[in-house]
Amino acid sequence: MSAASTTASDIPPTGREKFDPALVRLIVILLAGAIPSLLDTTIVNVAIGTIGRDLHATVASIQWVITGYLLSFGMVIPLSGWGLARFGGRMTWLFSLSLFLVGSAASGAAWNVASLIGFRILQGIGGGLMLPLLTTLLTQAAGGRQLGRLMASVSLPVAVVPVLGPVISGLIITNLSWRWIFYVNVPICLGALVLAWRGLAPGQARPTGTRPAARLDVSGLLLLCPALAGLLYGLAEAGTSAGFGHPKVIIPAAAGLVLLGAFVVHALRTPAEPLVSVRLFRSPGFAGASGLLFLAGLSIYGAMLLLPLYFQEARGYSALGAGLMLVPQGVGSILPRTIVGRLTDKIGPRPVTLAGVALAGLGTVPFALAGGRTSIVVLGAALVVRGAGLGAATIAVMAGAFQGLAKADLPHASSATRIMQQVGGAFGAAVLVVILARLEAGHTVIAAFGDTFWWGTGFTVLALVPALLLPGRRSAGTSQPPSPGNGASGVGAARRNPAITGSPAVSSRRIGGTEATRAHSR
Repeated sequence: MSAASTTASDIPPTGREKFDPALVRLIVILLAGAIPSLLDTTIVNVAIGTIGRDLHATVASIQWVITGYLLSFGMVIPLSGWGLARFGGRMTWLFSLSLFLVGSAASGAAWNVASLIGFRILQGIGGGLMLPLLTTLLTQAAGGRQLGRLMASVSLPVAVVPVLGPVISGLIITNLSWRWIFYVNVPICLGALVLAWRGLAPGQARPTGTRPAARLDVSGLLLLCPALAGLLYGLAEAGTSAGFGHPKVIIPAAAGLVLLGAFVVHALRTPAEPLVSVRLFRSPGFAGASGLLFLAGLSIYGAMLLLPLYFQEARGYSALGAGLMLVPQGVGSILPRTIVGRLTDKIGPRPVTLAGVALAGLGTVPFALAGGRTSIVVLGAALVVRGAGLGAATIAVMAGAFQGLAKADLPHASSATRIMQQVGGAFGAAVLVVILARLEAGHTVIAAFGDTFWWGTGFTVLALVPALLLPGRRSAGTSQPPSPGNGASGVGAARRNPAITGSPAVSSRRIGGTEATRAHSR
């Protein structure tokens, strides 16, 4: 068999097997385009007060600079799979990246708060299409092989870029106009567009091995997109209204749940291709990974919003100082990247995820015990441990979500997991912000944060339950998922067709009289 016709299933698995060069090129091309979207999950947070003052906007209206991005980002996630099947990876990627570029440039040039909100919505549409598309294209190109190492490679910018967002924003606000937090995306997006235009194969209608392009599921679109908007808006309002009992929270969230239930019924009954296939949840591994991604909003990622608030309100740091204090967590997330990827491929995602979740919880405990004079060195070391746990759990759970799935199911899986992350992050952030606000009413600031961190640590136990559903050690005979009937999968298909090798939502509120921002994972 010639090298050109070799597929992933033809290559015997080895622990030190290198990625195909076409897959490496694809990783570089797609990550270059995803970096601005990842940066925007946190870079706006610390600048929102400055933007509001400059545009003479009220707190209620400037809130929509963040909420509008959140809603548009979440609403278009289900469309990424259909766009990939209908227009192919190259065209869909270039379109979404171009939207984000235009939205970024226009946001920087906004003349009032209404125009800024509109351009941020455009940004959100581009970002919401890009991130699930990135996951789909990479997992399809890998052909189900070495998912642990693949997710480890992708996790580096995913973990580091959002951590750098507040630092970059603080530097820009201190030395330049706030408009540069949007303009900074422009050269990165232009470079990423050139890479994608030159590196992704033209004329690729759809990735080899996927189903023929289906007609858009309009009924599902009209049910699922408003459902996500209602849920995300209600959860965002929970942090700015009187908790979860306020009508501004209950009404949109309840409407979202009803529409979501209607979509599930529609997706199970329709004879056509649904917008997102809910039948994937019949797989224990995928169901466990999806449940873990949702509960991570409570147990792991929800606590991430508390950290910058803690350093600003309880320890008196500036926004830039708080951002710098979070750098150890980014460093920690990098440290286990290589070994965790190989370990996940070798022993399966379940034990790695359990260990990662436990480490993340362990790294949160020192903040629950911290007093006003607790050493910053101790807290920095705890952040390194926490970051290592987050990095390990993220790599393993994403590998577990896609393990064993057919290539035709990967677009649905990418959309579903991204939705679970988005809604789970919003839910976790809302819960912990409400808990913190209630505790601040009767405690000192230090005590309120300590008790809230204990809640976040306690919620970690919940994340261990769905983690048990993830796949464990795989035997040699079951190391690969079934290949599509045409055999054009994996490394060989990547070599022949580069195109197939190819939001946190944030909200803002006042806590204890201080303008605080929160970010929850996308």
